[in-house]
Amino acid sequence: MPRDLRAAVEAELGVRVARAVRAYGGYAPSATFRLTLANRKRAFFKASYPVSEASGVRWVVDREERVYRRLGPFISRWAPRFLGSLRYGGWHVLLLEDLGPQTMPPWTIVKARRAARSYARFHATTLGKTLPRWLSRTQHHGFGVFWGRLAKSGELRRTATLAMRRAREAEEWLDVALPVLREHERGVLGIRPPFALLHFDTRSDNVRLQGERLRIFDWPFASAGPAEFDVTAFCQAIAAEGGPSPERVLAWYEQVLPLRADAVGASLAGIAGYFADRAWRPPVRGLPRLRSIQRRQLKACLGWAARRFGLPDPGWVTAVPD
Repeated sequence: MPRDLRAAVEAELGVRVARAVRAYGGYAPSATFRLTLANRKRAFFKASYPVSEASGVRWVVDREERVYRRLGPFISRWAPRFLGSLRYGGWHVLLLEDLGPQTMPPWTIVKARRAARSYARFHATTLGKTLPRWLSRTQHHGFGVFWGRLAKSGELRRTATLAMRRAREAEEWLDVALPVLREHERGVLGIRPPFALLHFDTRSDNVRLQGERLRIFDWPFASAGPAEFDVTAFCQAIAAEGGPSPERVLAWYEQVLPLRADAVGASLAGIAGYFADRAWRPPVRGLPRLRSIQRRQLKACLGWAARRFGLPDPGWVTAVPD
């Protein structure tokens, strides 16, 4: 890191940085550090930096800064405090409240229940409320097309190959499941308001659990849409990391905020289609952990979809490597 950049960070914070410890997690290559300051306070450093076009990395720090600056009244209870930002030599730095070390995984029943209920309270505060016009109302629509595309392109066989020695079994299961998944997937496009503010990327590496409250960071994909989509994505991510079943997590959420069953089903089919489309693809340069995470989430989604839609058990997913 350029020495002058550290000096610029200290100027923005108004205090010397005594220590910086690399923060690992997720699969994006952002420069992330937990900072201990000379006054014994803490801050979190997150930055993009110059990369080549061939790297495959596409930064979204500009979008995230806009969320912190403009959605404060909606997210302040759950998001870290925004402490400032700066640009220097191709770097774009966000300085945030340090929410502490990773709290999950492992996902215990107690942690998952607290997280689900707090997530429901987050959505409930904006459900049906007037949200800024610049937030997309259709971002979730992108998840209503993947099973259809896989079928038309013939690439569904690529998904089946993830099961290696059980690929034939996987292909047969996908042939049976495809009409059902496509039918539910189309429902994503028809989910009507009321909408809530969505984080749109809630996973363990983007949250901390502090008592009964879920603290959420990494906000570049914030949008307005159905709460069902956000929580369905979160439930399958918890299951993918060895936590309680998505059905249990969803039930805890609904103790606070009831959901529309058809919107949950449509979201589940759409999210499963996304991972079916992505998990078999070659690794992305600069994002070495991405495909592994997507394979785990595909397995969690398909198991849940089979139970919810009355499909045969997809036992072949056990042959898909992490």
